[in-house]
Amino acid sequence: MSSASRSRSWDVHRLPSAEGRTFLVTGGNAGIGYFTAEQLATTGAVVVLGSRDRAKADEAMASIRSRVPGAQLRHLPLDLADLASVQTAVDRLDLDRLDAVVHNAGVALDHPPRRDTGDGHELMFGTNHLGHFALTQWLAPLLSAAPAGRVVTVGSFAARSERLDLDDLQSTRDYRPKRTYGRSKLAQMCFGFELDRRLRAVGSTVLSVVAHPGGALDSLTPSRPPVCVTTAGARLRAAPARLMVQGKEAGAWPVVRAVLDPEVRGGQLWGPRVFGLRGMPGSEPVPPHMADPAVAARLWAASGALVGADPDLGFR
Repeated sequence: MSSASRSRSWDVHRLPSAEGRTFLVTGGNAGIGYFTAEQLATTGAVVVLGSRDRAKADEAMASIRSRVPGAQLRHLPLDLADLASVQTAVDRLDLDRLDAVVHNAGVALDHPPRRDTGDGHELMFGTNHLGHFALTQWLAPLLSAAPAGRVVTVGSFAARSERLDLDDLQSTRDYRPKRTYGRSKLAQMCFGFELDRRLRAVGSTVLSVVAHPGGALDSLTPSRPPVCVTTAGARLRAAPARLMVQGKEAGAWPVVRAVLDPEVRGGQLWGPRVFGLRGMPGSEPVPPHMADPAVAARLWAASGALVGADPDLGFR
């Protein structure tokens, strides 16, 4: 079946059942993560919201339950900026297996100055990339125990125009917030593709897939108070933008499809089908700079050294 025909047959509003499965969504209390969790909850799966803020997670779960009667939800205290706490968080999952993790949580800083995590890493690179890198290692046994585990890494359209500086991954010499954010998302996406290569090399049943939401604006996002509130005025002002971009509910569609669709393959990139910015989810070509094995190998080695990870992240 061609990619186009599969895209036509996939209904974002009628998702397949996933009863008996468990999914973890990092940053599931807001933005793309919230809508990913809400949509996955409609499948009958247990959805775990990874969030460092208990109150915000409770608000998100209450919002989902108000729209998805019988939703099976859990909160996992998770702070990706604190590497020492990540293993403890995974231990709290108390699961025999995990069917998928969505690496979604992220930090974006709009203005200087540069900030560090408690571990001494630049905040955006440390949270968006290194935190998920470490999390993958601790989740490896649970993902491997599932019949068809998946790691879905949420990238960004912003990564297309960036290139990694492998000699300045933490932006110590050249810190510009938008560039540093874009590079942190590029690092995530390179990680997702490199993880797929390594999983295939060891014959793992786990898939690594990368997805991105395209152009997803708050002003085009349906309200989910108190998680997010979009005023009528904001929607009206943003109406012309609908020709090119969309809201975060639609931005979650490629991520959800990457988790659920049995036709999805490891190493694929999923995003909106209209210019990569809006529309139904579909697979798209992987930009060469995101899949360069030499760059990815150096990034992987540097990341492993920074977080003290097993070179294979525990996958055998």
